[in-house]
Amino acid sequence: MARQVLEPEQKALEINLDPSIYGAFAEIGAGQEVARFFFKVGAAAGTIAKTMSAYDKVVSDDIYGPEVSGRYVCESRLYKMLDHEYDLIINRLREERPEAKLFAFADTVSAINYSRTIKGSGWVGIRFQLHPKSEPSEVVLHVKMQDKNNTLQQQAVGILGVNLLYACYHYHDDPETFIVSLMDQLDERVKIDMIRMDGPVFKEIDHRLLSLYLVKNGLCDVTMFNSDKRNIHGSEFLYKAQVLVVRGSFRPVTHVNLDMLNRSFEQFKMEPDVIPKKANLMTEITIENLKADGEIDEKDFLDRTDLLCSLGQTVIVSNCNERYKLMNYLSDYKVTKVGIVIGAREMLNLVNEKYYQNVDGRLLAAFGALFSHEVKLYVYPALQEGSSELMVSKNLPIPEGIKFLYKHLEERGQIEDIKEINPDILHIFSKEVLHMLQTGEEGWEKMVPDSVAKMIKEDCLFNYPCQRMEFEY
Repeated sequence: MARQVLEPEQKALEINLDPSIYGAFAEIGAGQEVARFFFKVGAAAGTIAKTMSAYDKVVSDDIYGPEVSGRYVCESRLYKMLDHEYDLIINRLREERPEAKLFAFADTVSAINYSRTIKGSGWVGIRFQLHPKSEPSEVVLHVKMQDKNNTLQQQAVGILGVNLLYACYHYHDDPETFIVSLMDQLDERVKIDMIRMDGPVFKEIDHRLLSLYLVKNGLCDVTMFNSDKRNIHGSEFLYKAQVLVVRGSFRPVTHVNLDMLNRSFEQFKMEPDVIPKKANLMTEITIENLKADGEIDEKDFLDRTDLLCSLGQTVIVSNCNERYKLMNYLSDYKVTKVGIVIGAREMLNLVNEKYYQNVDGRLLAAFGALFSHEVKLYVYPALQEGSSELMVSKNLPIPEGIKFLYKHLEERGQIEDIKEINPDILHIFSKEVLHMLQTGEEGWEKMVPDSVAKMIKEDCLFNYPCQRMEFEY
């Protein structure tokens, strides 16, 4: 959608001059920055029914109820704010303003503190009517602040809030444009790493595409959704947890992929510093992999994640080709241990690439960035080319100049082979399976789990040539 990018003041004034848009603002933590924009541009009486900031925790608990976690900048608090404020605005004004499209905007944001121990992040949301008296829809997002001082972060929250309210009434029918517009006049000042759109206005939207749009358009480097295809945020379940990440194309999921997932997670949970109930298995698809054949194909992305979700997997969508970027993301939540599953061939390629492109110590820097965290690599074996022998971490032909570093990591227990794998399936490659199923070649079904083969056939995934019955009339 071609559009003109407006200043936040222009957007706020346009909303103020629309007599049908009317509602309340409730903001915790970073001040009344969103409401301030609407006040300062004039004609605010046309939009604002109420503004408030329950800054004191006792006052906040009295209005919205206590938080079991003791945290106030959290998803639960935002939803309680939206529930409370929207119910109030509807009960007070639906009879008085029958022609109004009522809304409740809320945010709970912690801006950077003086000692910079808090980086700045929060939850922002809106519940709104697109038409008078209609059922409400809502948008909820998580934001990370990038400015280095408190005043600038507060200003950024204000701009983001104006962009969100404006997008709800102008870009609701184009989710990608909606998401991109949230960054108008913000440049790199915020990162939005989770968004949900619910309600009648967004009933046709697939949440997984919202995650894809965030990463694809540079609003964040990492986002995720669960096996219910619902977007989730790491702050709500990863704090001080242990995480095992398996990266792949999953195009489609094969017996090898499933064996890799199951065996590595079993091994990970047996580590002495891993608490099984706090262990999380996550599959990762990178933007680079999605672009391997050119532009991103949304159906292809949905086909891959349909299979992963059907297998109960939580899916990460990332722009972290360099794995240390994902480690940095996880470190924000004080994840106590990270496992990375990598194929033996990929491990060798990684080492060779870093070694032969090594300039001015960049090899040590690259490995140092990855292994500076509590990270362990789990290597899934592969067949030696032209042989039945297995390629494992201990027999990889490591370049002489890096053997000392590689050996050191092995001795520290940061590189380990995945045990008890099924060697009879190592001849299976996703690319070959994809080619076979797309061209109608027989035999591919034996290379994937039964449930995967069934889904591919029934839902025509990956351009599978479905045989449809034709009826004569």
